[in-house]
Amino acid sequence: FLFASDVGSAGLSPDEVERLRAYLLKGGLLWVDDFWGTWAWESWAAQIGEVLPEYPIVDVEPDHRMLETLYDVPGVPQVPSIQFWRRSGRRATSEQGRDSATPHLRAIFDDDGRPLVIMTHNTDIADGWEREGEDDEFFYQFSPDAYALGINLVLYALSH
Repeated sequence: FLFASDVGSAGLSPDEVERLRAYLLKGGLLWVDDFWGTWAWESWAAQIGEVLPEYPIVDVEPDHRMLETLYDVPGVPQVPSIQFWRRSGRRATSEQGRDSATPHLRAIFDDDGRPLVIMTHNTDIADGWEREGEDDEFFYQFSPDAYALGINLVLYALSH
């Protein structure tokens, strides 16, 4: 299980592409999180497309079993970084305005339905885990949904 953050600026070398591909096809899982906006999405999609060109990126629909493995998660929460949220006066969640207004859960599945890559775009799910002790308001607003989604995704990946 690999977890990567801010992959919108990632640049994989040919050797890294080959090794990541081998890892994923042998049963590994990559979850990428905390990349925002159109430019970051297009950059990441091009990079992962080099790794797994034969598998499409799909939007995970709200009724997918992945979102109800343990908890009922009605949608992808938009979790901002705690720093952005504080700078916004504790109101804003979209770190790039209109260009990142909608959080997405996307994935690449193999032919048997096993997730190879999970992508949470326009959200920082991990900040809901790592910042919970810094601010009670941030915790109550974002952490429960971030944990529920994270637990669901990991449990689904481990069981498929």
